[in-house]
Amino acid sequence: MNIGFIGLGLMGRPMALHLAKAGHSLHLWARRPASLEPFKDVDAKAHVSAAEVARYSEVVFTMVADAPDVREVTLGENGIAAGARRGLIVVDMSTINPNAAREIGAGLAGKGIEFIDAPVSGGDFGAINATLTIMAGGKPENFEKVKPLFEKMGKSVTLVGDIGAGQIAKACNQILTGVGVAAVAEAFNFAAKNGADVAKVRQALLGGSAYSRILENHGQRMLDRNFKPGFKAWMHQKDLRIVMEEAHRLGAMLPVSAAAAQMFNAVVGGGMGEDDSISVLKVLEDVSAPKRR
Repeated sequence: MNIGFIGLGLMGRPMALHLAKAGHSLHLWARRPASLEPFKDVDAKAHVSAAEVARYSEVVFTMVADAPDVREVTLGENGIAAGARRGLIVVDMSTINPNAAREIGAGLAGKGIEFIDAPVSGGDFGAINATLTIMAGGKPENFEKVKPLFEKMGKSVTLVGDIGAGQIAKACNQILTGVGVAAVAEAFNFAAKNGADVAKVRQALLGGSAYSRILENHGQRMLDRNFKPGFKAWMHQKDLRIVMEEAHRLGAMLPVSAAAAQMFNAVVGGGMGEDDSISVLKVLEDVSAPKRR
């Protein structure tokens, strides 16, 4: 197939490369020429705009930062809609507000363009190893057309419901992972302040009902003091902002999510937004460190 891909960052780059390695022809657009460098040795053509990408593609994937970016590359001047033929399927794999996904889907539908929102979970490790969890919202017939492409990028692919449902599932995912990372950091900091061997505490917890993949994976990164971004803290802050915006809109009480959101605010406010989300551990360590008088 001729596949468009826009958003070739930490996640999008390996995802697009998996599609190229599966034999598909890529049509790319990027703001930064450096983002195109990894595609020199595959069947890929760089274009001057998102509209130009759409002109040559049967399906276009987007993987950008937030809803304004998705709107710009889909419905903006020289966006996908400006070059698309009727029936083109646009798949947004960014994490954005569910209502924004519905609005973008409606805007594209008015121009005869199909839309699927399909955010992912798994971080850069999942993107590199094609083990992402993909949560989709859209028409079943569009999902079935794109599913073989999803399966080149992820190991768990689920149609959750109509447009916006993928983003709802991703918001739930970010509640669980955000709270989980904060909880593991809090437990480790508590153990360290009490003079315990944190590595052995983790080992003990892994064998009981406290086991989680976050304790296993993120916990090991905390022990290793490996704050290199697999999932940047500012992105988790943004995702929990989406959660809290929806909570306000719905009148839903999410007290634990709110506490986690404030912790990620502190991480970003402390200048660690480009580091991994496990940097919440450093915030807790700093707050509980003895202060000189």
